[in-house]
Amino acid sequence: MKTRITELFGIKHPIIQGGMHYVGFAELAAAVSNAGGLGIITGLTQGTPEKLAKEIARCRQMTNKPFGVNMTFLPSLTPPNYEEMFRAIIAGGVTVVETAGNNPQKWLPMLKDAGVKVIHKCTSVRHSLKAERIGCDAVSVDGFECGGHPGEDDIPNFILLPRAADELTIPFVASGGMADARSLVAALSLGAEGINMGTRFVATEEAPVHPNVKQAIIDASELDTALVMRPLRNTERVLKNAAVTRLLEKEKTLGDKLAFEDVIDEVAGIYPKIMADGDMDAGAWSCGMVAGLIDDSPSVEALIKRIMVEAEEIISSRLSGFSAAAS
Repeated sequence: MKTRITELFGIKHPIIQGGMHYVGFAELAAAVSNAGGLGIITGLTQGTPEKLAKEIARCRQMTNKPFGVNMTFLPSLTPPNYEEMFRAIIAGGVTVVETAGNNPQKWLPMLKDAGVKVIHKCTSVRHSLKAERIGCDAVSVDGFECGGHPGEDDIPNFILLPRAADELTIPFVASGGMADARSLVAALSLGAEGINMGTRFVATEEAPVHPNVKQAIIDASELDTALVMRPLRNTERVLKNAAVTRLLEKEKTLGDKLAFEDVIDEVAGIYPKIMADGDMDAGAWSCGMVAGLIDDSPSVEALIKRIMVEAEEIISSRLSGFSAAAS
């Protein structure tokens, strides 16, 4: 399948693996790229330019296909050395960077000069248009369904994607609620040029996370996520667990007096405990509503092949059948 996204990034299938904290390691990124998609290493999980350079080199040993690095800009008391992180990306020969969290304009010149393509994650049309204006090559449009930070507008993809298609001239992919062939075909019909999958790729054989995490996603329904930190305007969609229940109770009790310090025990430094140790109640961790569509943990190759084969069947059989019936 050829789209503007496959052409832009030099990949076979219009499927991108989202950058996910303590999930986007070389094993998963290489598996996605080897299967024809675009794998993504999560830069902030590595933490330092030296560790990121090693992870890029490790991924390079596992695949000769294009892969990218996610760089998320978050407020922090001790922010990473972003400039050196980007230098490590460029030195490692990475051809794609996925940015998120804040405006990447400051870093675009050095990336562009090195021939790196930039796709920026946005949760609104206005932010997508800003990304286009500053020179991003593509946008990942995140609907309200997505795991992680869905923004504050609460616009689901059935509205957000066609609105983005109406306004943007650069290509974009759909993110949030993407899990299978139906997701891909629907996204294409709404104007996207591909899909970005996060939660779906966590539940795969190559995802380097504890089996408890994969099983939690498989067991979850579409009703098992919650929105936390909304009073702080830092809304995050997470899987419900004991820590999330405590966090929501704090939000209810403290109301407009809530401060980040009140919920730090539930949200800070918990990803290693969950993703590596499998302590599913250690804190709040990002998970999309798409968990309700996930009931297995196949290999990445099997998953992507299944999506592409079934997508072609939907387009050639089901949809064309409607057209034939009308005539």
